[in-house]
Amino acid sequence: MTTSQIRIVTDTTATLPAGYAAAHAIQVIPQIILFGKESFREDVDLTYDEFVRRLKTSPQLPKTAAPEVGDMIEAYRCQLDAARTVISIHPSAEVSGTIRTAETAKKETFPNADIRIIDTRTIAGNLASMVMAATEWAEDGMSADEIMSRLNALVLRGRTYFLVATLEYLQKGGRIGGASALIGGVLQIKPILEIKHGRVEAFEKVRTYRQALARLKQLVMEECPRAPEARLSVMHADDLDAARRLASDLARALAIDDIPIYGMGAAITTHAGPGALAVGFFM
Repeated sequence: MTTSQIRIVTDTTATLPAGYAAAHAIQVIPQIILFGKESFREDVDLTYDEFVRRLKTSPQLPKTAAPEVGDMIEAYRCQLDAARTVISIHPSAEVSGTIRTAETAKKETFPNADIRIIDTRTIAGNLASMVMAATEWAEDGMSADEIMSRLNALVLRGRTYFLVATLEYLQKGGRIGGASALIGGVLQIKPILEIKHGRVEAFEKVRTYRQALARLKQLVMEECPRAPEARLSVMHADDLDAARRLASDLARALAIDDIPIYGMGAAITTHAGPGALAVGFFM
């Protein structure tokens, strides 16, 4: 457990590796998954495997909601009991209400506390990378001001490209952003999507999944720096085998020993859909 005077709070869209949060005293707030009138806290009331089984058999697609303010308040209280400063690191406000939850918790309960909230303008693997980077820096004794400065620099350098098996989930979940132009008789195309300015945008239209996957690899090889600071990661929604193949291909092409693989989690899978595959890195 960290002895730093800075503690980290994040949420389940960060898809941290198993055991990492507990080992580094990070508070992870659950996103809310809604199946009809039933509400579940991600990874608390509903495991990912249970979510996938339910997703595949449910007559209606699930929805998501931002974390409960009470959970955020409790996380802040816990961290402030142990440290002077809390850095709260969350997904883009363009696709999630988590930042609003964090701001409400701070304003209503801890108005005078040193709680620093950052909108990473990203999600999943790059969000996990930023949480782990902030944790490393805090444990190394870096100041909160320097950590925030470095995180804000990463926001500008982040790149996330992804493929989905179908646009149906993004469309029905309302998270399709600027990629909405793809909807309307073209649901059979296999576009490469990106997170740009915190929103889901269409990057390139491709006719087949095989071509899209090849282009995804090409993008990484063209843009991703050959350095540990790039923090390259691969993400998947219920398709670990495909993620492993992609990570292996990229590791070989870029001469990188180990590329972490993150599951996208229930909240992200709700909108991306099973079979989604993504890469994230920092320029």
